[in-house]
Amino acid sequence: MLRGLTTVTFYSPDFEATKRWYTELFGIPPYMDTPAYMEWRVGDYEHEFGFVHSSYAGSELARTAGPDTIGKPAGAVVYWHVDDVPAAVERLVAMGAEEHDSPRERGIGFITASVIDPWGNVLGLMYNAHYLEILGSPKS
Repeated sequence: MLRGLTTVTFYSPDFEATKRWYTELFGIPPYMDTPAYMEWRVGDYEHEFGFVHSSYAGSELARTAGPDTIGKPAGAVVYWHVDDVPAAVERLVAMGAEEHDSPRERGIGFITASVIDPWGNVLGLMYNAHYLEILGSPKS
């Protein structure tokens, strides 16, 4: 049923600052950039990493998470593979993120951490041996 990650969407009330911050992080500007939504394609599989302007959150967010959760850590954490979790956390904190969950080993070949970006979104980081196995398999 679930075949793969397609798009991860976050909220931000300050699109210009968010665009600058994530453009610096990814090293590329968003490929889609509108007043309501912007999106980058990142990583080995060009997953979509998007932002909805908070003013467009509308009733769906109010029904599911509540409007008072925008700008505060809430909900599920999506983990992105990185080659060096402590170094990634260090870089993100230097850019203005706040450490949310410090790097910790979750088993052989698995290290996780998370940070909160300047707009309150949780960004999960993981060294994942399984991800590297799949990346190197003929099916990828």
